[in-house]
Amino acid sequence: MDQPPRRDADRSVGDLVKHASEQISQLMRQELRLAQAEMQQKGKRFGVGGGLLGGAGLVGILALQAAVATAIVALDLVWPLWLAALVVTGALLVLAAVLALMGKKQVGRATPAAPERAISSVKADVAEIKERARR
Repeated sequence: MDQPPRRDADRSVGDLVKHASEQISQLMRQELRLAQAEMQQKGKRFGVGGGLLGGAGLVGILALQAAVATAIVALDLVWPLWLAALVVTGALLVLAAVLALMGKKQVGRATPAAPERAISSVKADVAEIKERARR
């Protein structure tokens, strides 16, 4: 004789524990996937920010080289040549400042390095589990 499907009230404690364990396991896997995706996004931002800061450092070195060339030209040549070199040096310094600010902004957007959304989601899940356990 076929038995009707058991309702939650008719299920054994073992069945309920098994079902809850499966659900918690699935939930943890989902939370880990969320944390992984969030950390990948932050890693990309760190990479972009680091690249921009590296570019700012390179342009800063070029600006120093231009400043040295400007000083040499200023001592050896007439006014228009060193003035031109000084303008180039100023433009390189402005470019370095812009790159540095952009890099700093990218690195700032990637911090803190913790997966914030995943952490808050896990906290909400734990609170929900505790609430259901009290019932």
